[in-house]
Amino acid sequence: MKRKFVLVILTMLSFSLVAQKGVIKGRVYNAKTNEPIEFANILVQGTSIGSTSDLDGNYIFTGIDPGFVRLVVSYIGFQTTTSDEIQVQGNQTTFVDIAVPEDALVLDEVVVRPNFNLKRIESPISVLSVGVQEIEKSAGANRDVSKVVQALPGVGATDPNRNDLIVRGGGPSENVFYLDGVEIPVINHFATQGSSGGAVGIINPDFVREISFYTGAFPANRTNALSSVMEIRQKDGSKDRVHAKLSVGASDAALTVDGPIGKKSTFIVSARQSYLQLLFQAIGLPFLPTYNDFQLKYKYEIDKKNELTFIGIGAIDNLVLNTELQQTGTEAQKYLLSYLPIYKQWNYTTGVIYKHFGDNFIDQWVLSRNMLRNQNFKFQDNDETKPKTSDYLSDEAENKLRFERDYPYLPVKLKIGAGVRYSHYTNDTYRKIFINNAPYELRYNTELNLFGYQLFGQVSDEYFDDQLKLSFGISTIGNNFNKNMSNPLNQLSPRFSASYAISDKWDLNANVGRYASQPAYTTLGYRNTAGDYVNKTENLKYIISYHGILGFEYRPMESMRLSVEGFYKYYNNYPLSVLDGLSIASKGADYGQVGDEEIVSTGKGRAYGVEFLFKLIEFKNINVTTTYTFFRSEFTDKNDIYRPSAWDTRHMVNLIASYKLPKNWNIAARWRYVGGAPYTPIDMDKSSLIAAWDITNQPYLDFSNYNANRLGDTHQLDIRIDKEFYFKKWVLNVYADVQNAYVFKSAGAPIYTNKDKITGQPMIDPNDNTRYILREVEDNFSGVLLPTIGLIVKI
Repeated sequence: MKRKFVLVILTMLSFSLVAQKGVIKGRVYNAKTNEPIEFANILVQGTSIGSTSDLDGNYIFTGIDPGFVRLVVSYIGFQTTTSDEIQVQGNQTTFVDIAVPEDALVLDEVVVRPNFNLKRIESPISVLSVGVQEIEKSAGANRDVSKVVQALPGVGATDPNRNDLIVRGGGPSENVFYLDGVEIPVINHFATQGSSGGAVGIINPDFVREISFYTGAFPANRTNALSSVMEIRQKDGSKDRVHAKLSVGASDAALTVDGPIGKKSTFIVSARQSYLQLLFQAIGLPFLPTYNDFQLKYKYEIDKKNELTFIGIGAIDNLVLNTELQQTGTEAQKYLLSYLPIYKQWNYTTGVIYKHFGDNFIDQWVLSRNMLRNQNFKFQDNDETKPKTSDYLSDEAENKLRFERDYPYLPVKLKIGAGVRYSHYTNDTYRKIFINNAPYELRYNTELNLFGYQLFGQVSDEYFDDQLKLSFGISTIGNNFNKNMSNPLNQLSPRFSASYAISDKWDLNANVGRYASQPAYTTLGYRNTAGDYVNKTENLKYIISYHGILGFEYRPMESMRLSVEGFYKYYNNYPLSVLDGLSIASKGADYGQVGDEEIVSTGKGRAYGVEFLFKLIEFKNINVTTTYTFFRSEFTDKNDIYRPSAWDTRHMVNLIASYKLPKNWNIAARWRYVGGAPYTPIDMDKSSLIAAWDITNQPYLDFSNYNANRLGDTHQLDIRIDKEFYFKKWVLNVYADVQNAYVFKSAGAPIYTNKDKITGQPMIDPNDNTRYILREVEDNFSGVLLPTIGLIVKI
């Protein structure tokens, strides 16, 4: 039997040595007119391998070694342009079309600068590109887009098991996401309503061509962002034939199919099914999640001047409780079971993008719809025969139309546009709450209809032989919720960027701006116990954030980049919880929903710090990225005193490296270090009250000492090894990923229980029968070795 197994492995290895070269095909075209560029020179970056486009702009490379490459296009009268990163696989054809902008000046020679950062003139600072290699091969990320982005400078997370994006000290609700120009409010499974975090990413990495991640200097046409904008550009389907790709990992399996539909259109579609609940049950976790998602893209080239794209993405999520552990579990497991609800959630986004290349302009129309249904409920003692202690059901639906026009032939670069939105929000809520030392039942039903708008424009130009680049943008947003929000002047958002090339190796960059964001629908639609829309007053306003950024970039060699950026953000009109007397900023990093309470827009905030980045690309098959961020993040309470946010960890370090070994092996590692997070001690007097504890089965926090304590620092090492096998008609990629390789255990904030350690029964205070005796649960540590083995098959 062993001999047969060895023979099979040797046969696979021998076949994989045959014809391991790949093919790259595509089209080079004028970015302004969509017309082909004939006889353009195309090089594989960093090599002497070249090709030339034909009369239709088509090109082809054959015999390319497997790996990740970029193409460089040059032609007289056009800017030298570098493509997105391309993954080449043996015996496979990769397609990439390259848009090349016209050059205002005819250069005497072609100068190719390294393509570390595909920044635009509108955003010369605080934008980084994430390529296919980082998504496919990063250690500890499991091909999850959000987890890959968490390794960028200035980006952190509240929990290594969540996908919250904490960008430059801002909250997880301050980020916006676009997929091929369509805004997608939800990019994670088990999303936090009113925020943007979740457990697992929805985006299928097989669709991703490249990601541009802005941590400042946001383009004017990307509204409602306070901390970041994520632009995800998708691949088109293959043009040669139908391909299929099967990915199987420790928690889910996915199938992706792409190919042509006739001569003018392509498609790519995927579906994923999780079996994470089986793993969680096997290792004894108190909650059992399952998720499913789908994604599709269809592109139709009507003619050389018109194209139509349809995209869709959606997810179905369910989380049930592992109630078997109520009898056999640990104290920590029983504690979680006592308050965790059952979650049921689904969401989708669909969009149609029409692009027209006019004689002197480029138009783009984007029509989209997105919807989120969020449901969670809790039975008393997790017994379905007993009454519910909470029951929540909410729908958020948006219909949007946005128009953008670019004028590429003017003396300056100009973009203008506008958009309208119709939103429908419903909420059916029941929960018990403890207010003014007495329990109450909160019941309300909401149906809210909102009309919103956006206007934007941006003008950019270059001076002194392109040495100085300037850009000014302005936007405004509004809705009909109240008079304050409907006034466009209150949300006016100007921004100004400048970039000066001191030399061919040094750049100095800066940006200042004012940005506005609408409060969450959960806040707009909240009702109190009397059924009044208590937030529908002139006191509720758009959140405002002021940014100032200054940095420089140094490129000592083609494959190396160093940058330093300092930033300061000031917030105004931040939502403040009337009940807690605190900013709701720190509430967006948990499951369920945030913002469904009485709010006043009187909070302030500030976040400031400095980021360092060192990047070495494809230097003797080695890639190295090192980032360090020092920052502070604070928000005011009801007394206007600044308090640390829940993610004010102050220090973040990422050390990332990968090495391409011979015979299609690749090894990658990531070490991350995060300073200690603040936490709030409990209000023992309130928490011990039986009437208060029985509502939540959790202690209440002492908000007078909000985030006064700190946990210890945390760090973790992740390692990944990949091996690719190339056969005549298919490709096999096998990988092993180990998270927390040296099993670091971090102590969490203290948790408390009212149960006796031996009997498991509630402990009543013998001196006061209205109170429980609370004790701290022992061994509150997290951190386990998490190995994953997966395989990816492409045919």
